[in-house]
Amino acid sequence: MNATSSLLGRLGLSLIFIISGWGKIAGYAATQQYMEAMGVPGGLLPLVIALELGGGLAILGGAFTRWIALAMAAFSLASAALFHGNLGDAAQAIHFWKNVAMAGGFLMLVANGAGALSLDAIWARRRAIPAAPLATA
Repeated sequence: MNATSSLLGRLGLSLIFIISGWGKIAGYAATQQYMEAMGVPGGLLPLVIALELGGGLAILGGAFTRWIALAMAAFSLASAALFHGNLGDAAQAIHFWKNVAMAGGFLMLVANGAGALSLDAIWARRRAIPAAPLATA
């Protein structure tokens, strides 16, 4: 149950970023203009796409989970502050607190790892298997 819950939790956290990353590729120019209108250099968009799409896929697969989750938590909080800081606007307040909640989910991954159904777990099991002794003649 715990392994399945961890996998489903990673799925839920990752999908919004995977979808958003693809959306930013499809609407590159509009996204770049929006970023610049909010005071964020549009030249950072490739890094944002790489983090959202690459980080989302890494979280989904459970690869380098603790480090990626830490980056995604920081990104979620920065996005909340930069793009959704107008808490007087109900829609922006919802987006702000959504980002804070996602950061909390990512911090849970930092604390607990990806779980048994992950690439991290597969790699850890492989490291734990001792190498076969060399045959002597």
